[in-house]
Amino acid sequence: MPALTTQNLLYSLSGLLVGLLVGQTGVGGGSLMTPVLVLLFGVHPTSAVGTDLLYACITKSVGTLVHGKHKTVDWRIVRRLATGSVPTSLLTLLVLSTPAMRLGPHVNHMIGACLGVGLLLTSVSLVFRRQVLALSIRFDDGRVSRHTAGLTIATGALLGLFVTISSVGAGALGVTALLLLYPKLPTITIVGSDIAHAVPLTLVAGVGHLWLGSVDTGVLILLLAGSIPGVIIGSQLSLRVPEAVLRLLLATVLAIVGARLIF
Repeated sequence: MPALTTQNLLYSLSGLLVGLLVGQTGVGGGSLMTPVLVLLFGVHPTSAVGTDLLYACITKSVGTLVHGKHKTVDWRIVRRLATGSVPTSLLTLLVLSTPAMRLGPHVNHMIGACLGVGLLLTSVSLVFRRQVLALSIRFDDGRVSRHTAGLTIATGALLGLFVTISSVGAGALGVTALLLLYPKLPTITIVGSDIAHAVPLTLVAGVGHLWLGSVDTGVLILLLAGSIPGVIIGSQLSLRVPEAVLRLLLATVLAIVGARLIF
């Protein structure tokens, strides 16, 4: 068990705050925790991604239980996303396990760049989510609705690739894509379904990174000590607290962190 120090308490506090956001909005597991580990605590980017994936898996498992209790999970959507994301995640892990990828210094640069781009895209999607959704409803001629299942699987495949490399995307990007594909579903059901889908995806990706040796188990335990109560509270509040202010604040933070990682 990690010793009780100021830094260890900060790890758990970070887990608590991110867990609150994840429970309420489905966003923050990779988008916030990985850059916090890298920029605030100085964790190696590769280790930060691997640790965050297992952290997100356990945290969102708890969130899924709460959302499932409230019946705010559409399991049909979860199955479609996982059909695309899990195989893609496994293929990505195979590529990352090759000697060239494991030994080359360009891997760390690639992870950092993917993380930065993912954060910027996430911030944009959070700010303009309503406008994009309104446009999609206005101009949809029926083609999207006829291919919803296939597009959902394709979305899962893209998330599987991006999440396995950078740990970013399962939350805000996933929620935004689902809002476009299922505009008639309540937002809380979209959030709950996205959280549920993140569990098998981050489990596969996280175990793969554990096998690659890029998981800090001590840091993981400290993060979970804060995030598990955080995600329970956040999920309970998700039906009551407006998310507009949280979304704008989160988008601002992600834009700043993403730009710093890229430039």
